Parts: sequence; C-alpha cells; structure tokens
Amino acid sequence: MLALSLALTPALASAQSIVASPRPDSVAVTVYRDPNRAADQAFELGWLNGYALISETRRVRLPAGESELRFEGVAGGIIPQSAIVTGLPGGTVERNRDALLLSPGTLLDRSLGRRVHLRRTSMASGTVVERDAVIRSGSDGAVVLQTSEGVEALRCSGQNETLLYDEVPADLAARPTLSVRTRSREAADVVVTLSYLATGFDWQANYVATLNPAGDRLDLFAWLTLANGDETSFTAARTNAVAGRLNRERAEVQEPVTRPVILNCWPEGTTSDTGSLYPPPPPPAPPPMSAPMPVAEVGYDQIVVTGSRRTMKAELEALGDVKLYRIPEPVTVAANSQKQVALIEKPGVRVDVVYRQRPPVGVDHEAAATRTIVTRNRTAEGLGIPLPAGALVLFADRGGRPLLVGQGSVSDKAVGEDVEIELGPAPGVRAVQRVTEDVRGTKRVELVVTNDSPAAIRYEAELMAEGVRLKADTRLGTRDGRKLWAVTIPANGSATLRYRVN
Repeated sequence: MLALSLALTPALASAQSIVASPRPDSVAVTVYRDPNRAADQAFELGWLNGYALISETRRVRLPAGESELRFEGVAGGIIPQSAIVTGLPGGTVERNRDALLLSPGTLLDRSLGRRVHLRRTSMASGTVVERDAVIRSGSDGAVVLQTSEGVEALRCSGQNETLLYDEVPADLAARPTLSVRTRSREAADVVVTLSYLATGFDWQANYVATLNPAGDRLDLFAWLTLANGDETSFTAARTNAVAGRLNRERAEVQEPVTRPVILNCWPEGTTSDTGSLYPPPPPPAPPPMSAPMPVAEVGYDQIVVTGSRRTMKAELEALGDVKLYRIPEPVTVAANSQKQVALIEKPGVRVDVVYRQRPPVGVDHEAAATRTIVTRNRTAEGLGIPLPAGALVLFADRGGRPLLVGQGSVSDKAVGEDVEIELGPAPGVRAVQRVTEDVRGTKRVELVVTNDSPAAIRYEAELMAEGVRLKADTRLGTRDGRKLWAVTIPANGSATLRYRVN
C-alpha cells in the first residue's frame, strides 16, 4: 500500500507488453552553445538556451510479438521528433514522449473512479481510522471522495487525512520517459542505441589571466564550463563541447505534465481539531557571519573555482567548420549544475596594454580611457589555437600575490586573428576635450590626456571625422575609417592633441 507523500515506482501493466529500461548502460553528451548569448553574459541556469546531443546505449530483453519499450530517465527537455532508435529487430512502429510525470496531482487525476484507502488521524486523540473511498473529482479545487457514509471533501472533516494507493497507473512515469512500440519475431536480448536532442544546456570558456609586472606578457588559463539546467543527471558520460554556429531551427519541446493537489475547505483556523494545510513559514535568516566566507564558493547559478587546477584537460578536434572539445575521461553532468574542466593553458603570452577612447569630434567631452589587452592569435605571440568565447578576469602579480585588476570577455577567435580584450575604464588615464569656436564657425579643439601611473602608457584616440574637415597639429593615422592619434604618455605626465574642424 502506497501513501501519497512517498516516492512511488510505477507498476507495469503487463510484463509481456511493456518493457522498461530504467537507465542507460552508457551515455555520451555533446553540448552546443546558445548562439545568441554574448561572450560576457553569464549563465542563467534556470533558462539555458543551448542544447545537447545525447546518445545512450541500453541492453533490453524484448518478448516475442509487439511490445512497448520505455526509455526511462531521458532528459526532461528531450525533443521527441529528433529521437533516433537503432538496434531493434523489428524497427520502430510508434514513438511517444510520455508527458505525464508522477506527482500528487497526476496520481490523483489518473485514479478517478478508483478505490483508494482513506486514513484519518484525530489531531486531538491520535486515533487512526482507515476506510475505503472512491475518488470522484480531480486535483483542482476540493478533492471529492465517496465512502460508505456518503460524499465528502478531503481534509474537510476536521481531522488529518491521507490517501493511500495500492499501485501507480501504468501511464505515469516517475522520471522523464520516451516510449516506442516495436515488434520482434522472437524473444531476444538486444543492445539499443537512443540518440536525441535536448534543450536546457549550454557551455562557455572562462579565462583567468595573470599579467606580469612589466605588463608585456600574461599567463592564460581557461576552464571549459558546462551547464546542465535539466532535471536529469548523466553519470560517467563521454562529454564533448562544440564551438561554432550551426544552422538549427528551434523545435517545440513537449513539457511533462505535473500537477499539485489543491485543497479548498473552510478558512484556516476555524476548526481546532485539524492541522494547517500549509507548511509553516521558513525560519528567520541567520545573523551575519563575523568571519569571511571560504574562498571556494559554489552556487546554484555560478561556480567560483579557487582550488588547484586539475590535470585532465579537454582535447581540441576539428569538425568541419566547427571545433569540438573532447573531455578525455568520463565525467558526471549532474542535473541543475555546472561542471568545469581545464581547457587551455598558455604561459607567457606576448601582449600590449593600450588605453583607448573614441571622443566625439568637435564637442566638449571628459571621460576615462578604456584599458585594453591587445595581442594576436599566433604561435609567435604564444597562442596559435582557436579561442572559444567566454568571460575573462585579469590579475596582476604584486609581491607574489594576485590582485584583480579588470574583467572583460573574449569573442570566438580563429588562429591568426587579432585579439582585443576591453577591461573597462581606467580612472588614472583621463581625457579632457575643450572646444572654442571663432566667428567664421571654425572649431578649435584641444584634447588633453593625463596619466597618473608611475609608468609610461600607450594611448590611442579614434576620431570619427565623417562629414567634417579635420586638420590636426600632428600627423594622424587611420583605423577602420577613423582618424587615429597614437601616443606614448610618460609616467605622471600628459599629452595634448590640437585640431580644427569646419
């Protein structure tokens, strides 16, 4: 006999017609990124818009004749129309995503008209009484029962009441399930492969870079961060991640149906002999801690890794126009979680630190410059590998201790491309532009840039001069159609550009 509050195992309606495969014998998971998520945009684990290709191998015993084979424990975000089943002797006759998941509401709804057991416990005396009852209404509103004494609503007797079931209807699944109908001439043990696409996955690279004291080289390390927002875990999975944009249309996902039980009776507190139908309020929050939290922090929607790096590293393989990163050892891609595996380690990458701005032409303006890391993805600079998109945090070595100095992002970069990583405003490098205009309408502009650091810096200003005539007191270069002023500003010094526009 089964109580409503317990986890239940579905009863098989017919051992000869229904074959249940509770779990895969082996599984492979290949994760594809959300193509519309920006490189610097963090995961939202409850709203992942990437997807995964999942391939499972299962050994099953098929009876002779027609049977229903149920693949239990598939991903909740499975796209049923993408499923491919191979290895069945008679092929697939029909394929269904079983949408009814076991829950208090679906169990009640699928038991309409069936006989159950009603257990009543007096809150005053503790006396327990059991009797048979027939369910006459579903999970919306009051649950109506018929007993030998008449018709009544559950939990409206003034006593604590529980429904108990002899079994679970065969069409309810405790876990996400895909079922197929197949035929076999004779009973046989077969190895079946199930492959399908599922939504609710994503991945990205997370870069950690340490700049040397001279500011001309950095040690680059990257994690491959996998995110699984699905309710299903994949244990000891052969896991891959694919970088690159694929042409794929969005498919409708058939959401499984789970329902709560809603009990409506008199307002709470008018009957002294019954307990509350609602859980007690949560306890108050604990007082703030006087000591700091540990340095390693793992949350539902984020992972901060501060421990030692693992020796296992993802291996890069070319796959046509996209890149595949293969994790060399099986890993568990757990439900509603993230996992990180070492991806890239490149010490001593040659870089330049440049401070950049795009001041508007011919108007007063004042702002801090943007600190930018500039390099090229070549072996000569210490790179020469495809760089997948992801966020970057930059540290500087100060007396043997890392100091966070900036955050940015890396977009997808092929070998040979320029790599430019903006790290945000640098308050110590500031530009002030002032404009005066003469009677003829000619604007005279003075752009003064100051550097308050103890070292010289490289500064670049791009001036959009389209539609105006611009003449400077020094020779300017060009970049992407803009006039470029590139200058080295000494330590604790300044540089000035004067130009006219009309």
